[in-house]
Amino acid sequence: MTVQAETQAGAPLQTFRLLRRTWLVGTIVLSLGAFAAAIALAPPTGAGASAGTGADAAGAGAGAGRALGALLFLGSSVHVAATAWFYTLPEIRAHALTHRGRYIVAPTALIVGTAVTAVFVPYDRLQWALLAYFAWQFFHFQKQNLGMAALAGVSQGSGSLARLERQAIVISGVGGIAGLICHPDLLQLGVDPHLRAFFPFTLAVFAAGVALGLYALVRRQRRPAGFMVVYLTSLLFFTPVFVFTSPYAAVAGLTVAHGYQYLLIVGLVSGAPRPGRTPAIGLAVMAAIAIAGGVALNYASHLHGASSALERALYGAYLGAVMAHFVIDAGLWRMRDEFPRRFLNASVPYLLRP
Repeated sequence: MTVQAETQAGAPLQTFRLLRRTWLVGTIVLSLGAFAAAIALAPPTGAGASAGTGADAAGAGAGAGRALGALLFLGSSVHVAATAWFYTLPEIRAHALTHRGRYIVAPTALIVGTAVTAVFVPYDRLQWALLAYFAWQFFHFQKQNLGMAALAGVSQGSGSLARLERQAIVISGVGGIAGLICHPDLLQLGVDPHLRAFFPFTLAVFAAGVALGLYALVRRQRRPAGFMVVYLTSLLFFTPVFVFTSPYAAVAGLTVAHGYQYLLIVGLVSGAPRPGRTPAIGLAVMAAIAIAGGVALNYASHLHGASSALERALYGAYLGAVMAHFVIDAGLWRMRDEFPRRFLNASVPYLLRP
């Protein structure tokens, strides 16, 4: 039976509307709340200089305070570990076996390679490589922002993003990422690439992306309120980078907002009915994997300064696991490919159809 036929009965249509509203409102509240909480709870500039957003590479920062540390734990380590839940699904495992390079070989190589690297490369030198790592991480954030805005448009019946709208989000993201690289102290890295003079230029790039996005919105025929909020959140995502000098105020909100957006949509996917698995069981399994894996990742994220080879290897493996998350997600959520469209249509059809 097709989704359209099912919704004729009435109750499924009401359920779809409720789930769609849950995702939309949840995404908005969690995103804006993450920024507000990170800014409000951020310790003074210079506090916790080796923790959290930088040295721990998005782990829950020891210098962040308990409240912000808990938010970072859920929005960073737990959200990364939640990706492992996808491998519990037979259709994902079958897809991974036919695309071993992305879903098996690359993640394994990243984890093993970074573990070995962290053992033999001192951390003061490894930090230079972390500049590239963070550039990739925040580009991954902005790619998710593109997806969130596109889903908001489709689910609200106003269509996916136009080319100009996409370009604007990408440009503002590039400006924000470049701004962070120019100011590695915001990432709590002890290196200086001597790029601070270019920081005003990165702000100009960010502002140009925002201006282009606003222009693109004016040209859009239908602008539902929910879509507008999600799109503007994505467009202005890197604003704290150019406003605050505290690493936590400038960066923690990005990490938490990204992670909570991800956990919400993965929670909806895991809670979808499947043969032999009720929604409650699916959600419970995902939560158990995410929390258990998050605890392990969070522990490893603090071992960058360890003296033993084993602990340094665990820290390297942590970095590799986060990068593996980037690679896996880039495939599973790529809507121009047939498998992700089919998989998400079966799991969250109310987000892909008006």
